[in-house]
Amino acid sequence: MIELSLHILDIVENSTRAGAGLVTIRISEDRAGDRFRIEIEDDGEGMDDETARQALDPFFTTKTVRRFGLGLPMLRHAAERAEGGLEVKTLKGKGTKVNAEFRLSHIDRQPLGDIAATIAAVIAGNPRTDFIYRHESGSGIYVMDTREVRRRIGDVPIDHPKILNWIKSDIESGLEGIGIDKSA
Repeated sequence: MIELSLHILDIVENSTRAGAGLVTIRISEDRAGDRFRIEIEDDGEGMDDETARQALDPFFTTKTVRRFGLGLPMLRHAAERAEGGLEVKTLKGKGTKVNAEFRLSHIDRQPLGDIAATIAAVIAGNPRTDFIYRHESGSGIYVMDTREVRRRIGDVPIDHPKILNWIKSDIESGLEGIGIDKSA
């Protein structure tokens, strides 16, 4: 994967497959501290201790359609390549929290990519799941919460193309408002 948003997509898909009703995606860009952080937390089924240990092994997966699981190992590799690391905290029956950290200015840190399209895609593919997307920079904080979107749109399905386009556009303008460049 060449963009961090694609790693996020993969991890979020794991969350929804684990039965999460709420997935929170937090991104923090700390220019002063030269750190870039991604945190994905869900209230899904979580993992037992053995599965959690194996989750970072690229040759382990619980999926039946392929015999390897590259999501977490690839994100860990991307973080380590940019002088960072990855931590997974999970509790069976309670959920999982993935934290990835990168040196923001590192030449090998992948760009964020089109996070607005990624968030819209996960909502489109998982209309019964709620998502909170929070992005923080030194210039401010942007938050999109599908629970609030649902309150505003009433009976219109959240996966309606016009709603998804509105969400994508709102994320793009919100990120622009806090000085986030998706290509960086």
